[in-house]
Amino acid sequence: MKRYNNCQSCSMPMKKDPQSGGTNADGTKSNMYCSLCYGNGAFWNTDIDTPEKMRELVKGKLIEMGFPSFLTGFFTKGIHKLERWKK
Repeated sequence: MKRYNNCQSCSMPMKKDPQSGGTNADGTKSNMYCSLCYGNGAFWNTDIDTPEKMRELVKGKLIEMGFPSFLTGFFTKGIHKLERWKK
């Protein structure tokens, strides 16, 4: 199974995930999604159902963390290319 460096939902670096990855339905660690997005085999926030909504959420979190707003666009520009959002 492929191991991803970034969450394939929000793009957070997996090494920054406090839980070292979300969990699948069988309790195993997810190599694809972080614990902030995914657990017990499902996505936590069902309201975030498009890459645009995820991008806005992540931009807001980055601003809360003190990142300049102009950088948030740069850090989130590729969210639509992540595995969760590919159609």
